[in-house]
Amino acid sequence: MGLGSIVRMLAITAGAAGAAFVLNRAAESVARRLSGRRPGSPVLALLRTCRRPLQLAIGATLLLLGEPWAALPLRMRGGVRHLLLLCTIFGGAWLAARLVALVIDTSLLLSARRQDLGRARRARTQAGMLRRICQAAIAVIALGAMLMTFPAVRSLGTSLLASAGLVGVVAGVAAQSTLGNLFAGVQMAFGDMVRIGDTVVVAGEWGTVEEITLTYVVVATWDQRRIVMPVSYFAGRPFENWSRNDTRITGTATLHVDHSTPVEELRREFDTLLAKTELWDGEGKALQVVDTTPTTMVVRALMTARDAGDAFELRCLVRERLIAYLREEHPQALPRLAVTRAPGGETPESMAS
Repeated sequence: MGLGSIVRMLAITAGAAGAAFVLNRAAESVARRLSGRRPGSPVLALLRTCRRPLQLAIGATLLLLGEPWAALPLRMRGGVRHLLLLCTIFGGAWLAARLVALVIDTSLLLSARRQDLGRARRARTQAGMLRRICQAAIAVIALGAMLMTFPAVRSLGTSLLASAGLVGVVAGVAAQSTLGNLFAGVQMAFGDMVRIGDTVVVAGEWGTVEEITLTYVVVATWDQRRIVMPVSYFAGRPFENWSRNDTRITGTATLHVDHSTPVEELRREFDTLLAKTELWDGEGKALQVVDTTPTTMVVRALMTARDAGDAFELRCLVRERLIAYLREEHPQALPRLAVTRAPGGETPESMAS
């Protein structure tokens, strides 16, 4: 390899690096103007994630185009050109994956400002699923294109295509569970069955959907555990979704009290308690005697809240305050076990005699 070839190759490398740097700065300047020159703009932050793949794609492309001018020896030209081609394909695929994520995330940010909470969660779920599918497709296409640059792999293309049907059948049988989860994930995301942020009850566990991927769903429980479940579970079994259309929910608090309990006074205390707390959304309330036993009455308090978290807190608060009210103002209303003779009644001994 002559000195002239080395100098020309270094010049091409320096020129490609400089051009990539200039184009990157120009793209960042345009992005800053489009985002309103706000340093903390989420759009600008997303655009910055494209910086490295953009530099790699531009630099590799310029080096590939300028390689003939370097006049490298024949024994080196093939290897260098092949390496530059692989870098160009890899950089282009990396940039395409980041651009897809940029377009999807930017559209999600813009649409979330004009939608309610439920639609925003649905858009976030669908955007995440669509981003993963597109990035997986780009990765497969890029890997195939890189492999086809090798003569040995290219010569096997005919036989691979001829056996694609058999391989597809075998792979489908072997990966039946994985493919089922994959299609179930797409169905769940775009069928609006469950979304990120939804409050659900699955397998007897109450929690919030934290992450949805192509194959599994992560549910964060109230006690900070993480339940990882296959997507096929949600597509094939019933589950409770407490916030699919509306996050409002009705909470209940049940009290067992004595038959002598002044229900009207208890109802007034219940109304006063709800009026003083911000956990109640002001939509609905009721305090009713729903059942009776030989020793107690069953009083049920109903109250609505903005979401499941507020409903749980409100139920605990109402139960605690009503019991405290009865203990302080009407202690005779608390459940008791009768051990004395009722007025005018007979004891078992007198009945036996």
